Amino acid sequence: MSENDRLGSYVESGKEFTRDMRYIATRITRDGRDGYPVAAGRYRLVAARACPWANRAIIVRRLLGLEDALSLGLCGPVHDARSWTFDLDPGGVDPVLGIKRLQQAYFARFPDYERGITVPAIVEISSGKVVTNDFPQMTLDFSGEWSELHRTGAPDLYPSQHRDEIDEVMELVFRDVNNGVYRCGFAGSQEAYEAAYDRLFSRLDWLSDRLERQRYLVGETITEADVRLFTTLIRFDAVYHGHFKCNERKLTEYPVLWAYTKDLFQTPGFGDTIDFGQIKDHYYIVHTDINPTRIVPKGPSIAGLLGSHHRAELGGRPFGDGTAPPPVRASEAPSPLR
Repeated sequence: MSENDRLGSYVESGKEFTRDMRYIATRITRDGRDGYPVAAGRYRLVAARACPWANRAIIVRRLLGLEDALSLGLCGPVHDARSWTFDLDPGGVDPVLGIKRLQQAYFARFPDYERGITVPAIVEISSGKVVTNDFPQMTLDFSGEWSELHRTGAPDLYPSQHRDEIDEVMELVFRDVNNGVYRCGFAGSQEAYEAAYDRLFSRLDWLSDRLERQRYLVGETITEADVRLFTTLIRFDAVYHGHFKCNERKLTEYPVLWAYTKDLFQTPGFGDTIDFGQIKDHYYIVHTDINPTRIVPKGPSIAGLLGSHHRAELGGRPFGDGTAPPPVRASEAPSPLR
């Protein structure tokens, strides 16, 4: 079951949470071998600021400078039982795709589609059909298959000389942290919850030890591995610590991980994609089996994200031989930090 499947039906009593990883495996490639070649203006990335998986795609698109090549449609933070919806747009309709529900793009290609209507998804504009929602592969393809459309100075987020190590780190982070917080929050038994809890905090300790000695997870520059860890860490105190019962420690109680998160948050392309209001609205309103009152907490204060972190003292070059992305476009800027 995906966390995007349906409203209020995430926890199965007595069972461990299992994520359905059967995503649409179609790829958009340079040679178009799946029928969908890379082409500027042909596709639209549909995402939601609330979702950590979609947040990855938004960040990578920003860092690589794909804004002109791949337009961005944003769903609202609170989806209903059927689908993510375009509540943020006038009339609740995506201005490019002309649809109210992302579900319509899925059904346009797969009329009997039975799995979760998930973000991020890439939709072919001319046909209105979903192409892929395979979020782990999607961002890697942005780095590789879409390279001819990158901005000048785009960083290499998946350098060939480090790929084995990046893949290894990303797998551990996904299993124990990215998905680990969900395995805590949606656990249907005490035993399943405690097992996921122990693995999560053991991995956070491991990450803290690793990042105490180096600025980034792999090598001297920001890579895909940092993007994937960041989208969970940035949500940790606001959502996962309380809502998902991941409460051994707050992120702010991990000096190294907190400094690492502040460093990335202050790096162009990361913090300028974050909307904490939408993040909290999504988790606390949609997950009615965990939070039946749908009350959204006022805190925590996140002003500390703008404080000093001293991570540059460890060395490293955020963008390697590349450059920082330009300021985020006004039309794509999130709500102000609060």
